[in-house]
Formats: sequence, structure tokens, C-alpha cells
Amino acid sequence: MQPKRYTVTAALPYANGPVHIGHVAGVYLPADIYVRFLRSNNRDVKFICGSDEHGVPITIRAQKEGVTPQQVVDKYHKLMGDAFRDFNISFDIYSRTSSRTHSETASDFFLNLYEKGKFIEQVSQQYFDEKNQQFLADRYIVGTCPKCGNENAYGDQCESCGSSLNPTDLINPKSMLSGEKPVMKETKHWYLPLDQYEGWLREWIVEGHKDDWKTNVYGQCKSWIDGGLHPRAVTRDLDWGVPVPLQEAKGKVLYVWFDAPIGYISATKDLTPDWEKYWKDEETKLVHFIGKDNIVFHCIIFPVMLKAHGDYILPDNVPANEFLNLEGDKISTSRNWAVWLHEYLEEFKGKGDVLRYVLCANAPETKDNDFTWKDYQARNNNELLAVLGNFVNRALVLTHKYYEGKVPAKNELTDMDREVLAEMAGYPEKIAASIELYRFKEALQEMMNLARLGNKYLADTEPWKLIKTDEVRVQTILNIALQICGSLTILMEPFLPASAQSLADMLNIKVGKWNEAGNAEYLLAGHQIGEAKLLFEKVEDATVEAQVQKLLDTKTANQLANAQAAPAKENISFDDFQKMDIRIGTILEAEKVAKTKKLLKLKVDTGIDQRTIVSGIAEHFVPEAIIGQQVAVLVNLAPREIKGIESQGMILMAENADGSLKFMQPSAAVNNGSGVS
Repeated sequence: MQPKRYTVTAALPYANGPVHIGHVAGVYLPADIYVRFLRSNNRDVKFICGSDEHGVPITIRAQKEGVTPQQVVDKYHKLMGDAFRDFNISFDIYSRTSSRTHSETASDFFLNLYEKGKFIEQVSQQYFDEKNQQFLADRYIVGTCPKCGNENAYGDQCESCGSSLNPTDLINPKSMLSGEKPVMKETKHWYLPLDQYEGWLREWIVEGHKDDWKTNVYGQCKSWIDGGLHPRAVTRDLDWGVPVPLQEAKGKVLYVWFDAPIGYISATKDLTPDWEKYWKDEETKLVHFIGKDNIVFHCIIFPVMLKAHGDYILPDNVPANEFLNLEGDKISTSRNWAVWLHEYLEEFKGKGDVLRYVLCANAPETKDNDFTWKDYQARNNNELLAVLGNFVNRALVLTHKYYEGKVPAKNELTDMDREVLAEMAGYPEKIAASIELYRFKEALQEMMNLARLGNKYLADTEPWKLIKTDEVRVQTILNIALQICGSLTILMEPFLPASAQSLADMLNIKVGKWNEAGNAEYLLAGHQIGEAKLLFEKVEDATVEAQVQKLLDTKTANQLANAQAAPAKENISFDDFQKMDIRIGTILEAEKVAKTKKLLKLKVDTGIDQRTIVSGIAEHFVPEAIIGQQVAVLVNLAPREIKGIESQGMILMAENADGSLKFMQPSAAVNNGSGVS
């Protein structure tokens, strides 16, 4: 039975940095496609999201930037909200968890469970910074990883080897606030006893959703339940967050995992006075779009919270995606290995739909997938441009050329015409079926198949040839081609909203509703269409090469930043050092040594003489480019024959972490023969 209404949520992004394409592909784009489809079918739907503005990552970012946590969340809330808007993610509200409404809603939720006796209280030992008089969250403790020896592992995870840790696992722990060794101190917290809900969760998820939830979601949930659940703290000793609304809990806040999902409810409160219909009516379908790292929170912990409260509906589905990698490497915000959404929209103005298409076509729906700039280029040029854009352009250009831009009449139909119209009529249902099952890649492929149908129809009928002998037949062909264009404006809108609007403008129509797609009379004969324009443009090699180079530059910068210098060699005496005669000289000539890859033959003016030096730098420098450069030369190195050439000295170089070389040079020109000491 069709639900009376829908509440669709997209995971609240942390307001401690920008949004990247992994976030978009995993959460926000599939959610937007689903919601746009529902709206096109006249369903009552609220699309909810907002910034998650509490938790340790916010305070750490504030500490690094030397600002307050509020300044951090204000900055990134606007940056993310603007990027979502410009990318046509059509939230009904983009709220924030630092709002008063949220604080009140989260506090009331906690008190409801507290007064019903749903929490258990526990006293535990936690690290405490005596100098700062503050309990330390996991991320405020660093030390040596017991598994790999990384000396900068956090209290919850080692980012070097990826191991999950507890603060007490660390060797030589120290506080990030004071740098001193923390002590253990007793503290009291309130816990949600997940173990008490194991039976209910097994019935609700393991038995109730084994056939309709995605296998990756179901599998992770079953694994957690089968492994046994444990009480989980809902409070923390921090000064940033929603204060725990108890007199005895001064200095404590709600743990962010408890606080954040309540943000969906508080955002809906800010959106509509009828918010309860979208959260408490059993005829409402609740769907959470998340990434796989949020499965446990949305499928186990938040449902337990809702169940314990008693007044709220439970999620009907949680279609979580896997992770998107970038150029064969895991996306990493700390390493800046990402394509940031706001930067893409700035550099590729007007091409938001191209990214939407590529991310949907390559979405990590059932397994991790990889985004590459070459694939981006190929999908734009070979699919959007060559298939969808080409079909639309041919249909509209020929209509203007032969019929002054008026939709021609549909005359007698051939068997081919009837087959094409019947196939067109079936696409709305096929695409809808895939979207309803959260198979957005499959749905996108079907939408493109409609464009392929149009392309093949024009290629098979060749109206540009028929116009000379059978103008009446051409009228029918172009009428059918334009009907396909009309249907495309509707069926492509969830995926490519800006392009759908552009095509509708060209056809001089509004984007219709889903049930109007596939209609053979969608555009009436005599209707005046607008000017034909290109829907998509070719992406050139230079464009993607620049983006790849940008990533390579990032990787190089990371290598340099993380490079550790080689250990010092054995000590030498001052007398040994004094024996070296290092002079500044100028390269007069440079050429490659025949039958070698690495060697250059140099002629150098050392101020003492002009001499030949063979140097293994050919893979790093173009010979012509280094002529005239001043370099440091060890002039009293014993001569040595290399490839039949007597080399009389050594050019001194510095080697970067990436293996690149740089001349040791004076900061300003000096006389040849000047000593280096």
C-alpha cells in the first residue's frame, strides 16, 4: 500500500570541513533523486537535512584554526549549504544542530527517556588532564599505537594502520591540550542499554527486513546483533554540545551520536507546524539516506532511541551506499585527497549535471567504486554529449529547419513508429520501479536508453534524406522524436534537473509530472518550440589533465609534509670536513650521454678552470634549460671515468621526498670560484 506521506532524511554532515564527491555520491545525490521522483508523482514528502555541529571534530578544528567552535560551524554550515543549493540538492530545509529548536528537542528527548527509566548510570575511569582540569575525549588523547608503532595515534583510532583503539590501549598517552600525561579519574555517565533491545532488534531487522533492506545494510546490522550489543554512553564530559538537562550533570553534554539524529526531528519542527505527521503517523514512510559508516547509528542505535521513546515511527528503509574512492585511492579529508563540491562548482560553472550524471552512473551502491577524471570525461563526451545531447539537438534543429520550429503533425504510423511509441510509453514505469527499489544507477541507465531509442529511431529513418521525397513521412518522424524529447524532460529531471529545465525551455513547455511521460501526444501539432541549444559541451583533455595534476600536486605536498629525514651518518672530524673544496660554478654546456637514461655531460666554469663533469640528473632536467645556472661543485673529488668520459668533480644536489632533485645554488649570483663553507 502506498504511504500517505514520506519523511526522507540525508545524513547530517559534520560542520568541520567542506563536502566532497564521496559524500555526494553516497548520500545526497541518491536522496535527491528519490525525493524529486516522489514530488513528480505528487507524493507528500519532506526532505530533511542540516549541519551536525557538535562533537570533538568541531572542537579540534576550532583549536587548530584558533577560533571558537561556533565560528567553525558558522563557516562550514554556510559553505556546505551554499554548495548543496548550487548543486541542486533540493532539501526542504537545511537546518543546524546549534539551533535553539534543536537544543530544546534533544533535551526533551533525553528527559523523556530519563523519566521513563530507560537509561542506566555507570561510573567509569576516564583520562583527565590535571593541568587543564578537563576530562579528555578519545580524540584529545594521542600516543603510540600498540599495533603499528605510530606515535601519533588517537584514542579511538590509528590513522596509520586503521586499527580501532580505546584510549587505554595507547602507549605513552598524552593530552592534546597540555601535552602532559593524563591521569585516570572517575566520572559518571548515562548509558542506553542496547543489550536490552537485542531481541526486539532481531525480530525487527533480522526477521522483518531481510528481504527489503540492501544486503550491505542488512549484513552489517545482523553482524552487530549476532556479536552481542552493549550499553552505550549518551553523555560526555565536554563544554561544546547540548547540555545534559540534569542538575547533577553539570559540565556534561549529550554525546553527538545521540544528539545528531534528533536533528532530523528538530529540523522538521522548524520546517512545518505539522511536523508530528511526518514523525508520529504510522502512515508516514521514513527513509534514511546515509553512507556505510553510519549504518549502525541509523539502523540500530537511533531506532532503539525511537523505540524507547515510544511516540515515533521507525525507519522503513536505510539505503546506505558504500564508499567512493578517488583515482584509485581512498578519499581523505586530512590528506586533502578529494574533489570538493564547492571547488568543482566554481571551476566547472554550469556543469553540475555532468557531475550528478557521473556520480550516479558510478555510484557505490553495493560495493566501493572509483571516480577518475578520465571516466568523467568519457561519460560526458560519449554518453551525455554523444547520446542524449546529440539526439535532442538533431530533433530540434531538424524541426526548425523543415517546419520553422513548429511541431509537425503525426500522420500514418508504420510498424516501426508504433514499436517506438510503445517502448517510450514503458519507460516511466521501468524507471520508477528501479527508483522505488533504490537502484538509481539502473534507473539512470533506463533514462539514457530512452535517449538511445530516439537516436536509433532517427538514424534508422534518416529524415534528412527522406525530406527530398516524402515530406509527409518526415512530419511523423519528427513528431515522434519530439514526443520522446518531451518525455525526457520529465524522466531526466530527478537525475539532471538543470538539463531537464533547459530542454523544457527549448521545447517551450514546463517540466511535467511523472504520469505525463510516455504520452504520444505530449506535444501538440503546431506547438512552437524555442531555439535549439547544446545541452552539453565536450570536455577536453587539457581540462581533465589539469585536475589530475592538481591531485598529483596534493599527493606530492603530502609526501613532503610527512617525509622523515634520513638519519645522520657517522660523525667526521673537522679536519675531514676541511678537506672538501666546494666552489660555485656556472654550467656552460649540457648534453645527454649517448645510450644512457640518467647521465648528462656538463661543462662547468668553476672559476679555477673549465672542466667536464658527468652527473646522473638527465631524468630531472632538460639540458638546454640548465645552461647558465650557477651550482655548487665539489672540485677536489678524484677524477673518475664514466661511460668513457673523465668526470672531474661532483654537482651537489638536494633530493625531495618524491625523488625530485634541486640544485644547491646561491640565493643571488656570485663570482665563479667562490668557496662554500
